[in-house]
Amino acid sequence: MKSKRGPEDVEDLKLLQRVAVKDKVAFEKLYLRFYPQLSRYLNRLMRRPEMVEEVVNDTLFVVWEKADQFQGRSKVSTWVTGIAYLKGIKALDKLRTVPDQHADELDDNIEETNDPISKLGLDEWLTSGLDLISVDQRSVVELTYFFGYSYQEIAETMGCPVNTVKTRMFHARRRLAKLLPQLQEQGESSPGLLNSEGGSSKEKPSSSLKSNSDSSSDIGL
Repeated sequence: MKSKRGPEDVEDLKLLQRVAVKDKVAFEKLYLRFYPQLSRYLNRLMRRPEMVEEVVNDTLFVVWEKADQFQGRSKVSTWVTGIAYLKGIKALDKLRTVPDQHADELDDNIEETNDPISKLGLDEWLTSGLDLISVDQRSVVELTYFFGYSYQEIAETMGCPVNTVKTRMFHARRRLAKLLPQLQEQGESSPGLLNSEGGSSKEKPSSSLKSNSDSSSDIGL
């Protein structure tokens, strides 16, 4: 099922269609359009500022090369962010000596109730706590609370079923809730410890956290 397109995505689609026939002017516009958004996302995902520019450029090179393969099953921004996610994960994998511990087993009955993050509120501790969970769990939290993505859009971005997204969010929330007392204590004893340069952590979470059916990725890497 195709995502409903707003005016911004319609414009992105027009640019991407021109990029698909190797229109360099259109690619420059698309590059300028997505570079800030991708830089912000990858900064938050990777926590490696020195690597971000290269990964953004790698991402947009793939967009240039594979624009004609976009099938329109998702928003253009979701497709591009999905490419950035895969490129970012691959870049981190090259550095990683110890594999991330993912708690990605599907828990079909996980609900969006009793949300400890919602109860505790978003503060500087959240940004600090995100450093202590797996990359995949962190990406789900980031895309939800800082970028306003729905679960369906996150599934399309990460190329996984919606239930996997829900499971990652569930485990991330539990882990962050357990970390809260320690992080608050550290923040009180060391002012500024929980401050983050990667955007405001007080942005409101998306109000459209949906529980949708499994989705297939529109990314052909």
